[in-house]
Amino acid sequence: MSSVRKTETIPQWKQEEVDELVDFIRSFNSVGIVGVAGIPSRQLQAMRRELHGSADVRMSRNTLTVRALEAVNDGVEELTQYVSGQIALIGTNDNPFGLFKQLEASKTPAPINAGEVAPNDVVIPEGDTGVDPGPFVGELQTVGAAARIQDGSIMVTEDSKVLDEGEVVDDDLANVLTELGIEPKEVGLDLKGVYSDGVLFEPDELEIDVDEYEADIRSAAAAARNLSVNAAYPTAATAGTLLAKASGEAKSVGLFAEIESPDVVPDLIGKADAQLRSLAAQIDDEEALPEELQGVEAAPAPETDDADEEEQAEEDDDTDDAEAADDDADDADDGDDGGDGLGAMFG
Repeated sequence: MSSVRKTETIPQWKQEEVDELVDFIRSFNSVGIVGVAGIPSRQLQAMRRELHGSADVRMSRNTLTVRALEAVNDGVEELTQYVSGQIALIGTNDNPFGLFKQLEASKTPAPINAGEVAPNDVVIPEGDTGVDPGPFVGELQTVGAAARIQDGSIMVTEDSKVLDEGEVVDDDLANVLTELGIEPKEVGLDLKGVYSDGVLFEPDELEIDVDEYEADIRSAAAAARNLSVNAAYPTAATAGTLLAKASGEAKSVGLFAEIESPDVVPDLIGKADAQLRSLAAQIDDEEALPEELQGVEAAPAPETDDADEEEQAEEDDDTDDAEAADDDADDADDGDDGGDGLGAMFG
């Protein structure tokens, strides 16, 4: 009964806000929680404008955000574990990986203030600080930087780590970093978790190299396709290739065996013509050849799918035939009647 009375006493504006948040959550394929702590209002507005068209950000009280997530109750209520501190809802119809990549790309460097926790190791780089000799060299040394006056300027003589990740920045270090223009943190919408298609994703699961991941998938797909073709295992993706391969192999067998199939006859004629021209090109006495073969050059053999060894064997046979034909031509020339020589063969 007490919970019912509590529900009945919710102010109207709060109920309307929860209803609007529920509509917001249901209107996107992916919904997440982002941290907005430390982001200046002007910069936050700029980020929201930059996301316009691809994602939308909705800020509200944490208690009302929790109510809305629980009211939807289709798994998205798992996001309530991230509702703490300064947060906002973010919704997108993009996939979670695309959302994470976009949010990370929108982050910008920012100075760190005293009292904040260092998000990573803070390093003052080696080089000329551009500051004239004075008390600042002592301030650098106080925070742990290797600094000295050199050539009329304050120099940091080596890269100096002045704070470890997770440590708190004190006033002295904050002032030194500001003077040097070092901005050791990034400001942006910090994705804490996103719920999409029944799955809850956290940032470490979304931080992948998309290009590398895509290349791995392409490589795996190509390897699978090659395996399917080499194993003669038909699939929707490889059936066409297997049929083309089988057709080519059948044609090669037909051509090698000189089977007078309608599909092979044109290649057989081309092959015979090439052999004839090759033979004619070996004969020095053109008068021994029919007129249409006089002065011809050996034509390249038609491309086939025969094995290299078979092609070489055929070429050797052609050479032997040509040598025998030369001998016959010489014998014919030596005859008393003059003979027609190879003209009779081709005529």
